[in-house]
Amino acid sequence: MTRIKVETGVPYEVVVDYGAANKAAMFIKTTLTKARKVVLVSDSNVAPLHADKVLNELRGVGLEASLFSFEAGEKSKTLATYSSLINFLAEKRLSRTDILVALGGGVTGDLTGFAAATYMRGIDFIQIPTSLLAMVDSSVGGKTGVDLEAGKNLVGAFHQPRAVFCDLSYLETLPEIWIKDGMGEVLKYAILGDMDLFSVLEANPKRKIGEVEIAKCIGMKRDIVNIDEKEGGVRKLLNLGHTFGHAIEKLSGFGTTHGHAIATGIAFAARCSRQLGLLSENDCERIVALVAAMGYDPTSLLFTGAMSDAIMGDKKVSAGSIDFVIPTEIGKCVTQKTPLEKVEEMIDNGR
Repeated sequence: MTRIKVETGVPYEVVVDYGAANKAAMFIKTTLTKARKVVLVSDSNVAPLHADKVLNELRGVGLEASLFSFEAGEKSKTLATYSSLINFLAEKRLSRTDILVALGGGVTGDLTGFAAATYMRGIDFIQIPTSLLAMVDSSVGGKTGVDLEAGKNLVGAFHQPRAVFCDLSYLETLPEIWIKDGMGEVLKYAILGDMDLFSVLEANPKRKIGEVEIAKCIGMKRDIVNIDEKEGGVRKLLNLGHTFGHAIEKLSGFGTTHGHAIATGIAFAARCSRQLGLLSENDCERIVALVAAMGYDPTSLLFTGAMSDAIMGDKKVSAGSIDFVIPTEIGKCVTQKTPLEKVEEMIDNGR
């Protein structure tokens, strides 16, 4: 078992272990002692597999537990689903001392966290991520929100969970496509700041990672979030691959999953950096080759104009410019502030 302490404004612990989810009910009972009611939020894929067990454990420690389930997929990460959820909380008469539990992947965690941040001006929630992507990235750090038609995560709030329980046994029930989806974020962390992890992936691009590698990724994110909780500076580096990746997701109608899009976005970022003279030809070739070897598309058939328009709607646009995160070497990245009129040039550089 690995325990990782996140020292944000509201400190909390991330537990990585087989059976970690079994600790959630007792954590609420003994730590969040004023909670009486719990709403478990899950989707139509995860709930049939895992919800009953979690609900029984919550009820077993004397909590009044209910399930809110929604249709799985990024297309449900909307204001409409959010509205249904907070109305459900009101119908169940949750108070300010009650709690939400997110059981699922990144969509579930983001949606649940946003509801917790805004219902009665803020209540507690905990994360029980069931996907690799959520374990290594989205369940930690307190970013919550939903999408608009104009772009991803345009409505949201920073709201830290009270605990995160990464139960490795859940990964055994994941289809291979969702393991691969999570590996896109693992690749991000390797390029961002862990040359050893990059070498491990490079030596065996299709290998399954375990507790050690998952904890490494969480630890890297923890270190950054501890310094910059609300993305005023260094936390922007965690967006490596995301500006291009979010555009790809949007233009595909979310047919391209997040991790796959991020991996393609990383290849774009590497080629951009090479064209700018900031990344060596050798490191660029190694990054792009690893993206391909892991089974992702290192290119994109989306034409420049469409991608440019999608990027213009990104939430990271500010004061007429946008920050692209680009690698300067394997294990080191920087932000490249780019005027909006130069976005198409950056896209061309990334092709």
